[in-house]
Amino acid sequence: MKRTGPSLTARGVAASRAAHQLLDQPVVMDDPIAVPIIGREDADRIALGGRLLDNDAARALRAFVVARARFAEAELGAAIERGVGQFVVLGAGLDTFAYRNPYPAARLRVFEVDHPNTQAWKRERLAEAGIQEPSTLRYVSCDFEHQDLATELRAAGFERDKPAFFSWLGVSMYLEHEVVMDMMRFFRSLPAGSGVVFDYLAPVESVGFLRQILIGMMTVQLAWLGEPWKSYFDPAGLVEALRALDFSHVSDLGPSDLNAMYFPDRPEQLMAGGLGHMLTVRV
Repeated sequence: MKRTGPSLTARGVAASRAAHQLLDQPVVMDDPIAVPIIGREDADRIALGGRLLDNDAARALRAFVVARARFAEAELGAAIERGVGQFVVLGAGLDTFAYRNPYPAARLRVFEVDHPNTQAWKRERLAEAGIQEPSTLRYVSCDFEHQDLATELRAAGFERDKPAFFSWLGVSMYLEHEVVMDMMRFFRSLPAGSGVVFDYLAPVESVGFLRQILIGMMTVQLAWLGEPWKSYFDPAGLVEALRALDFSHVSDLGPSDLNAMYFPDRPEQLMAGGLGHMLTVRV
């Protein structure tokens, strides 16, 4: 990941979420802050250049981005009902939950974790858009590959002895395989009732030949930009590995599952596709 400025993938995800608000009706993920947080210039570019985003590849990516966000927030809601009072957004980018958080401070505290450069950029965007930083939010600067997450969270007031829910979206594919599994072991060490939702990439061979070509072009571009994909997981193998860690619940959702949940009647508008899977585990 780039070290001299904001993550390019963070910018891309934010643009996809904003494009969903501007180009897709009805929306699957209603996010009134998605457009203001990217800034007027970027929002105008999306609105004026909508046709450039109206193609199969752009729609598939956008569908996955908004489906995973909605699914993660639904799982958060279920965790809060179980009594979880800490929510950690790993690789937060321009995630907006903390700024539209409907839960009172006594019920939920939010921690946003990201690389310091991306985090500084986000806070500049928030200030420019006049979006207030809530008192229930704590920013945690952390480079997953070089800093200890537990240490950084504890310094920000995270209570390790209480259950927490983690949203870890758009990050695992940029980390080495063993770093991802170390994170899984960290999640497993948390108190009962804790949980995590994260996405990962299935092997390229799991999709058709034409899509493999498109994905190959994308991976070359990402590597050239300094943000290469580093890990892929076989879905069945990953589920088995996580069950071996003795999580109480492990479930995996592929593109077809997400489409059935969120896009059942929109084959010409939005359909998730590609390598992305969603996985949810509970301690």
